[in-house]
Amino acid sequence: MTHAAASTAATPSPTGDAASSGVYYEIFVRSWYDTNGDGIGDIDGVTAKLDYLKSLGVSGIWLMPINPSPSYHGYDVTDYEAINPQYGSMADFERLLSEAHKRGIKVIIDLVINHTSNEHPWFVAAQDPRDPHHDWYSWATPDTDLAARSAAGDRAWQALPDGRHYLGIFSPGMPDLNYDNPVVRQAMVDVGQFWSRKGVDGFRLDAARHVYLDFKSQEGDPAVLAKNLAWWQQFMRGVRALNPHAYVVGEVTEGSWQQLAPWYGALSAVFDFPLATRMIDAARGERVDDLAEHLQQRYAGFAAAAGRPGSDAPFLTNHDQNRVMSQLDGDAAHMRTAAAMLLTLPGHPFVYYGEELGMRGVKPDPDLREPMRWERSARAAGETRWKPSTSHDGADVSVQAELADPNSLLARYRTLIHWREQIPALRDGALTAFASDNAQVVGWQLADAGERVLVLHNLSGQAQTVALGDGAQEFSTIARQTGSGATLDGRRLVLPPYASVILQ
Repeated sequence: MTHAAASTAATPSPTGDAASSGVYYEIFVRSWYDTNGDGIGDIDGVTAKLDYLKSLGVSGIWLMPINPSPSYHGYDVTDYEAINPQYGSMADFERLLSEAHKRGIKVIIDLVINHTSNEHPWFVAAQDPRDPHHDWYSWATPDTDLAARSAAGDRAWQALPDGRHYLGIFSPGMPDLNYDNPVVRQAMVDVGQFWSRKGVDGFRLDAARHVYLDFKSQEGDPAVLAKNLAWWQQFMRGVRALNPHAYVVGEVTEGSWQQLAPWYGALSAVFDFPLATRMIDAARGERVDDLAEHLQQRYAGFAAAAGRPGSDAPFLTNHDQNRVMSQLDGDAAHMRTAAAMLLTLPGHPFVYYGEELGMRGVKPDPDLREPMRWERSARAAGETRWKPSTSHDGADVSVQAELADPNSLLARYRTLIHWREQIPALRDGALTAFASDNAQVVGWQLADAGERVLVLHNLSGQAQTVALGDGAQEFSTIARQTGSGATLDGRRLVLPPYASVILQ
């Protein structure tokens, strides 16, 4: 017997409850939405677009740095307990939290505490050796190798005009804090608790591994890893004393899942950069290789390290990487398959703002963080103007245009995210690789306490046939599919070009 799919439109949860998709959405406030006409996005602009985010189906947002800073990006903070005045006031932020929570949307914020700005009052005071803040930072001694390379690739030691040097592994404007000083540790626990009292639901930790990993020579040193993990465990205890459910995800730029696994014993999750590369490569090359087996190993490894499943944070790209549509050379079909793989993985997938529209962008960094396009006209009210576009995406890559097109990339993202609300195993299931005999079809089973589903993606532009083996005999119905035309006849599944299906 042949089974065709049900409609791909969003349907209510069987229980009638507003289920969570588990998806987080990364926002650069400066580029998001401008409510006061100064050309710069603001906190009120995030509040104004919460209903868009709700309709997209996301259950949380990550705000890139919102603290005062001398830079456009905010990753050099001058006050950890205030709002960047270009973005608004603390009252604006408190209103955002309230309105987001009314809609069931959580809010996590970027926490940039490996280093401060060199304009932070702490560092200004620290330049006086007699001031207590002097020991909040690390200073070169006569024996220091001032030519040492930092773990970030540049010079680790930065010079003051008087010839003294301080540790600043990212730039002269970002002096590293000294976490061997217990007063620094307590100050940063206090920062986490300050925002937790405000009602934030967690944090994204910038440069999490670099609190103690300062030099190239320290790469792979287990003692450095142990010191990093011990600090973040201390931070987590402080935050969870106020919010036991705080979601804290770390930026940990390692090359393999095995190097990432220990962090799951300290944090809620970490971003897996190698997995993002694998998924984009699979979409571009239209080949599976060992992606499914890799996923099974990493999810099992992370769950074992954490003692719990389902907290992972997969993503495709973020604000530091060429946008995924640019990596895929503007190929819309490949973009859809990359999105489908991401959004059918358990845990908390992260979507970078504008990804759902197909925004493009390549380095330098400001060009990865360009204004979100709401209307067909870039001059419409609310559009940010802090920088001119270099991607030249055009009016069709806008919320207005794509909402009007039922076949748009935005429509596909909405469909995929809402699937996660409707099928809990997509969010919470334990992952097992599906052994496909087809090099262009990747799949995995997901099982939670209530159900088991099989997810399959045709990465190619041709229809593909998949034989469901002995391990998949329970799957007899196409519960969801992108587009139409998938058929299941006995143990034989036919997938249209670039199609994704969920079997129950």
